[in-house]
Amino acid sequence: MVQQPQPASVPPAEVEPAAVADETSSPAVEASDDEKLPNVALTSDLLYKLMKAELEYREGKWERPYADLLDIARQTRDPRLARRAAEMALGATQPLEAMAAVRTWRELAPDSEDAARAYLGLAVMSDKLPEAEAILKQRLADAPIAERGAAMFQARQFLSRAKDKEAASAMLERLITPYNNTVEARILLSQNAFSRGDKVRAETEARAALALKPDSEISVLMLAQVMADPASVETLFTSFLATHPKAHEVRAAHARLLVDQKEYAKARESFERLLAEQPDNLGNLYALGILSMQLDESEAAEKYLSRFIDVLGESPDDERDPSRVLLMLSQLAEQRDDLAASRKWLDKIDSADPAMTFGVQIKRAQLMGRTGDVAGARKLLTGLAPAEKTEQAQVVLAEGQVLRDAGQFANAYKVLEVGTRRFPDNPDLLYDFALQAEKIGRVEVMEKALRAVMALAPDNHHAYNALGYSLAERNVRLDEALALIDKAMKMAPEDPFIMDSLGWVHYRMGNLDAAELQLRKAYSLRNDADIAVHLGEVLWRKGQQAEARKLLREARAKDPKNDALRNTLARLQLKL
Repeated sequence: MVQQPQPASVPPAEVEPAAVADETSSPAVEASDDEKLPNVALTSDLLYKLMKAELEYREGKWERPYADLLDIARQTRDPRLARRAAEMALGATQPLEAMAAVRTWRELAPDSEDAARAYLGLAVMSDKLPEAEAILKQRLADAPIAERGAAMFQARQFLSRAKDKEAASAMLERLITPYNNTVEARILLSQNAFSRGDKVRAETEARAALALKPDSEISVLMLAQVMADPASVETLFTSFLATHPKAHEVRAAHARLLVDQKEYAKARESFERLLAEQPDNLGNLYALGILSMQLDESEAAEKYLSRFIDVLGESPDDERDPSRVLLMLSQLAEQRDDLAASRKWLDKIDSADPAMTFGVQIKRAQLMGRTGDVAGARKLLTGLAPAEKTEQAQVVLAEGQVLRDAGQFANAYKVLEVGTRRFPDNPDLLYDFALQAEKIGRVEVMEKALRAVMALAPDNHHAYNALGYSLAERNVRLDEALALIDKAMKMAPEDPFIMDSLGWVHYRMGNLDAAELQLRKAYSLRNDADIAVHLGEVLWRKGQQAEARKLLREARAKDPKNDALRNTLARLQLKL
């Protein structure tokens, strides 16, 4: 089967102040609980100096305010002023001066955790690793056993900022190895080895972590990350979930793996179990909506995506943009011919993304065309006038679709023909033009355009499939048709439309068993009216009339105006 054109759719080596901002960002007037403040009177002279330093810094100066605050900090023994001086140096991207201020801050507040963290961050980013190592080693030794794991992960976070990655990796190894009787240490050793490309060591350490704590989800996830074979990862996840069915993170990872393997039905089952535990989880709702669309289950997709919008609307602090989900809901409503609902979803989109805004206008024009306002749709498209050539071509594609949907095939052909002259290197436009050419009987134009697509985009499996299917449908050059469709199948082996084409060319060649095999597989993947019609005809020819009638009725229920169904019923002289 030819896949019809789809509607146009929406598509550090330098020290950075922000990297340690979380360590030094508190206002100078505040102090941590572990910073003992001196008893210094705030005289008018001291207040003047502090205000003068702040005002000069706000004017874009940093050296004098920095020096003044650091000097006052040493005189008054107030750690807050040293901290503020460090902030000024960081804001001016002066790591050496920032380090000097942080040293003073630590001297004035030796028990301050904030000062220690700021010092470590600057030491690591300035590649003063020996200084950082001594501090981190002591911190790990002093940490209570219950908190040591978190301290180890914090050490890795600090070292991730180092410029010398190799030295930082070796240092982390030295720091963590004494504690390798803990899960956290083994996980970090595995991550460290994996980052160096030592996959054997990484897997050994991950397995050691899992042996220490067999119910550890993080150990399973780490092991899965370092294992090279997807089948082994699948076995690992399945085995773990069999004994730990409530392992939420592992089940989520397993679901994502199933998606990668195109096991959409199994992935949906996993996400449904996750959603049962967390009914308002936006990630799971989104995944289930997408998977349902992939499985051609529009009603389920609308249910999940609508719920996504409702939950997001009840979460004012969530900054996710709902635009893409709203656009998908609009498209789903359009597919079931509820154009009012489609417009309703479309009108809810309020995006600052120019590409999304453009896509919404394209979709709005298409809906106008479907409601009969073809002139209004074309006027809207003409008024878009985008600057980018790719978007200009999209406008042409959309206009062609509006005309095609309105049954104005000759006009659609003319619009697309002019478009291919303007954009001769646009494979999407050439592909649409080819299918429209066939629609009006210009098969020689169609073949030339499809071969142009193949030359421009050799990996465009749609072009090979379209030409092969056209030859099979016209029952000509069947060997060539088979070769073209086989090539498309090698590029996209799980595409049900190509499977349908392969089944159809086998049918034309008289290979009924091979045809049935391919068409059944295609229909199991995509419950499509055209595939049902093709499979129904093959079964009818094989004498399986009862099942054939059932499939043809299913096709009629899905798409009463289907051209393939009408032609097949006429060819078989069959009434349903």
